[in-house]
Amino acid sequence: MSTSPPIAPRQVGILVLDSDAPAAGAVKQILDSEGWRVRIVSDTRMLLAELKTGEWSLVIADVALTGVDGPVFITLRELASVSSEEGGRIRVLFLIPESAGSHFNSSLEAARLPYVIRPFHLHDFLEKVSDLLVEVKAIEAPLRQVRREFGALRKKKQTGRPTSMFASRDSFSYTDEELAEYERQESEESKKRPKRRIDLGNPNR
Repeated sequence: MSTSPPIAPRQVGILVLDSDAPAAGAVKQILDSEGWRVRIVSDTRMLLAELKTGEWSLVIADVALTGVDGPVFITLRELASVSSEEGGRIRVLFLIPESAGSHFNSSLEAARLPYVIRPFHLHDFLEKVSDLLVEVKAIEAPLRQVRREFGALRKKKQTGRPTSMFASRDSFSYTDEELAEYERQESEESKKRPKRRIDLGNPNR
């Protein structure tokens, strides 16, 4: 009796709405390094067309393009509000331009929607992305470490054309000893930490 080959797990799909090509490319490079499938769209019409395919686990959207009261924002808010227990399969992370002021922040917090403000810290961004992917069971565990390749990526960017996407933080580059200690502490903390839903709406938490 022949048996069917096991079905390979579906690759994580992340859809990025961003009209700033250099910044969108930097986001894609970061997410590609995790082996995730990433597609960049530059306007809301393309975003809605891609959402209809059902291939995406996470949308990363520039809130300056969606607004906080229009139909696209409402669509994303409704998709993100469905829990995984109720069949929800998609989460949304909003990008807020630093120049936008506090208007978007308060609106997203009121809607309990997660966001990051540009320029953002690389590992903070990845932790929020992975926490949202865990919520919809796209990945099994969140990323809780800053990896060597990200330190190397930052050094490379320092020698090339600067990008406004990254905040200035010298601690992006870690020694092997610092990484080992960081990972040990994270492992110990994760064992003590009770499982709970993480509120990502406030970036200061």
